[in-house]
Amino acid sequence: MVQSQSRPLGLTIARLAASGGVGVETIRYYQRRGLLIEPPKLGSTRRYGAEDVRRLQFIRQAQAAGFTLEEIKELLALDSTDDRARAQALATARVKALDDQIRKLKAARDALKRLASECAGGDRGPCPILSSFDV
Repeated sequence: MVQSQSRPLGLTIARLAASGGVGVETIRYYQRRGLLIEPPKLGSTRRYGAEDVRRLQFIRQAQAAGFTLEEIKELLALDSTDDRARAQALATARVKALDDQIRKLKAARDALKRLASECAGGDRGPCPILSSFDV
């Protein structure tokens, strides 16, 4: 939730970035995009809390799952609502896209296995590179 995001943990922006495996400019970019809140300065430094770390980790995991930043922003907004149907729709669409990507990767892997097998099968003539990708 956004309210608890301002609770200080004492992390500087550099430490927040390091906790998520990103650079400081990435944190600033996420702030400009509305994914992370820019906390008020305490003295001369902004301090980030546990909820900021949690949101950053979610953003990184959602990106790894293939969500766009706009979809991640929507998911973060949905976190404080009762719109379970929309969250389910976003997750279901992403699962379908991942399944399609997995299918394509498996086909590419199988073609490469055929290529490796056919090229290992003899010493004469060229390796049948183009035909190994025929389905």
